[in-house]
Amino acid sequence: MRKRRPFTPFPTTGYYGPEYFCDREEESQTLISNVRSGQSTTLAAIRRLGKTALIRHVQQILKPDWIPLYVDILPTEKTDDLLKYLATAIIQTIPEKSRQGGKIWNLIKSLRPTISYDAYSGMPNLSFSLRPEESRQPVQELLALMEQGDKPVLLAIDEFQQILSYPESNVDAWLRKSVQELKNVVFIFSGSQQHLMNDLFTNPSRPFFRSTLFLQLDKIPTATYAGFISKQFQENGRKIPDESVNEMLEWTDVHTYYVQLLCNRVYANIPGNVQKDAWKAEAAKLLKEQEYVFFGYREVLTQPQWHLLKSVALEGKVYAPTSKDFIARHQLGSPATVLRSIDSLLRKELLYKHFDKQGKTYYGVYDILFRRWIETI
Repeated sequence: MRKRRPFTPFPTTGYYGPEYFCDREEESQTLISNVRSGQSTTLAAIRRLGKTALIRHVQQILKPDWIPLYVDILPTEKTDDLLKYLATAIIQTIPEKSRQGGKIWNLIKSLRPTISYDAYSGMPNLSFSLRPEESRQPVQELLALMEQGDKPVLLAIDEFQQILSYPESNVDAWLRKSVQELKNVVFIFSGSQQHLMNDLFTNPSRPFFRSTLFLQLDKIPTATYAGFISKQFQENGRKIPDESVNEMLEWTDVHTYYVQLLCNRVYANIPGNVQKDAWKAEAAKLLKEQEYVFFGYREVLTQPQWHLLKSVALEGKVYAPTSKDFIARHQLGSPATVLRSIDSLLRKELLYKHFDKQGKTYYGVYDILFRRWIETI
């Protein structure tokens, strides 16, 4: 099969190979070492910082000796959905005629799934008509059957904290019991809501407590990313000023998705060599295109939530949101009102809670474009 190439050297979705993948050498080696030693890993990072690409990169490196499985369970709402996404990932990856494939496919067929096909990839998708209490056992059986192959399985479950929202009780308990019995399957549990991932894996009262090694994904160093961007332009016969690259990285806060998005637009819409400051017009277009979304935030939020979101966007990082100085500076009312707004914005994933290198907690706005837009109004 012919290898797919991205439309520009700066893809914003998918994994196209190491030539389009920036750095993460240390993190990649850590994950590979963990996997090869049979240790599962919890991978945590704020959204769109490159978790999925890192997982795909590591799986590609290990692919000759491991069966790579990737399941994103963010869209799931209950155990039946978990079964659907897990089974779909398995049949898309493990051939029916392989050693464990036959048993797995027979199990899936016995559940009488509805099969549809993706209009773009042609890959099969499954759905099941089971009651919630009937979905747990098939999930456990699928995990157990993955044990029975000639190659070990590397199963990455992305946005794993989603299981905490399932209406069924004790999902993490029976999942942990199933996982700990596997000897030929190694897991990467990744998630973007750090406070929930921490609760799942570092809270002594939780079944997954200390069951994995922990890897925190941070931003790519500015100098490393700058070199990557310049190289991508040069290898395609084009130039971009170093000053412009550094300005673009500052504007995007070196946040992987937004770096890729801005570079993608600059590369696609500015022919030939990129002149100094030319990137700013593309950045302005991005903000203009997103105005409808940003005004939409205001429509769905209460006034205190909207004012707090704007305030955090203007500050970039907020370490003490209930402090007198911060509240007075932005006229946010009482500390109790701020705390209620923080809780709501965290649940809506408009704010994130993170830790700096000194271990101090701070809050930030997920959407870098929103931050820059707020600065202009």
